[in-house]
Amino acid sequence: MKNLAQGSYSSALETVKTLKKKYGSTWNAINPKSAARMVTQNRFKTGLDIAKYTAAIMREDMAAYDADNSQYTQSLGCWHGFVAQQKMISVKKHHKTTSKRYLYLSGWMVAALRSEFGPLPDQSMHEKTAVSSLIEEIYDFLRQADAIELNDLFRRLEEGEDMQDEIDNFESHIVPIIADIDAGFGNEEATYLLAKKMIQAGACAIQIENQVSDAKQCGHQDGKVTVPHEDFIAKLNAIRYAFLELGIEDGIIVARTDSEGAGLTQKLPVSRESGDLASQYLAFVEAEEIAIENAREDDVLLKRDGKLVRPVRLSNGLYKFKDGSNINRVVLDCITSLQNGADLLWIETPTPNVKQIAHMVNRVRKVIPNAKLVYNNSPSFNWTLNFRNQAYDEMLEEGENMTAYDRNNLMDAQYDGSELCHLADQKIRTFQMDGAREAGIFHHLITLPTYHTTALHMSDLTEGYFGEEGMLAYVKGVQRQEIRKGVSCVKHQRMAGSDLGDDHKTFFAGDKALKAGGEKNTSNQFETTEVRKIELEVV
Repeated sequence: MKNLAQGSYSSALETVKTLKKKYGSTWNAINPKSAARMVTQNRFKTGLDIAKYTAAIMREDMAAYDADNSQYTQSLGCWHGFVAQQKMISVKKHHKTTSKRYLYLSGWMVAALRSEFGPLPDQSMHEKTAVSSLIEEIYDFLRQADAIELNDLFRRLEEGEDMQDEIDNFESHIVPIIADIDAGFGNEEATYLLAKKMIQAGACAIQIENQVSDAKQCGHQDGKVTVPHEDFIAKLNAIRYAFLELGIEDGIIVARTDSEGAGLTQKLPVSRESGDLASQYLAFVEAEEIAIENAREDDVLLKRDGKLVRPVRLSNGLYKFKDGSNINRVVLDCITSLQNGADLLWIETPTPNVKQIAHMVNRVRKVIPNAKLVYNNSPSFNWTLNFRNQAYDEMLEEGENMTAYDRNNLMDAQYDGSELCHLADQKIRTFQMDGAREAGIFHHLITLPTYHTTALHMSDLTEGYFGEEGMLAYVKGVQRQEIRKGVSCVKHQRMAGSDLGDDHKTFFAGDKALKAGGEKNTSNQFETTEVRKIELEVV
């Protein structure tokens, strides 16, 4: 994808030359080439520039998926700008393009890793501003990735290499973020205000769930309480107004329903006429038929099908939904959301099962044919066990002898090389392709990957470093791997912007600049033939 306009450098160059003539001798020290280079290295001046650019990308990708369901998109959750930066640098290195690769901002990780209160569960207890602050931080790091890579290209251009075409056709590390606003952090006005902050920071897609804001739970926890459709629609409207106010006309709203696993509601909506949304919502509420003389003082009663019924109310004041109504509630939630301004759906499920997801999506598509999902490939699922169970059922159905397997212990390592394991792993490998083809999944994401990779890598490193391996554990397991695999941060000074800063100092102070990249910079130890070759391949 070519996303840096042809001639942007030359256009900036001419602009600065014109300004120099306008301001005369007071601008003598300003070098038009240097200024044009800096302009080119910082294409996106504001978060709104980013939101406009990335919203257009998502809209194009959504249309491409509608035409061909193999054209799905993916993302990984990031809890720090550096993590997002390294992800996109790696995407460009390994896959040569950022096309159809996004970033996900998880409210769970904001709560667990970014709150001033310290680590928190995913229950909307963290500061609202932590969400928009992380979006801004991520895009700061991605801008820096652009500047560093372009700076390397300009250096090579100045050394005589023909790099102008690569500069003009440079692909930015800036990609869409799907950002989690939880249940909106309050009423619809609170949702609108936070949505504005998130959009101004650069978010082009905002995901919101239909839980009660002050009782919000992680989608994979118990105790979830949903809101009536009218309440959720008000928040969808609030987000759309925020997009429109800020000029992001094609901003994306992802409507998440937690109804599959939620059995409670806090409110009984007011029905205006039979069959309206409130009436449909009330029909899902568990109720018992009673005679008026048996009603208790201050009971809440409903008239249903000509009979008087009492909704089942728990001691905490919450109302219970009918058992087995969850799938019907999910389908109604999805249809209602798409009919009221949402662009994409998110259905939280108890397990990653393509057939179960497709069952719900196909019901939605009978009403809205182009309904599409954002799907959470969650680490809360035990993927190995789930898919070994699916493989077991499939093999059993095909008449295979399953006596070699203990159905109650399929996670056992003894099965790792078995036929069942291979079948299960193949299903995991193709899960995203299968989901995109069969279940309307436009976007696959993993919410918490870097939470787990950080813990895993620290476990591996500390085991050796504080044991017999000592420093070899770091050198063999980290630094040598960085060199061999071409990980950009092996030269961490450069990655933090040291070379970029040296060039800027030269622009500003000329020969008087005090630069960090001299002979005594220990990063020069990494200027090996192997590292240089890898850097040239990456660029």
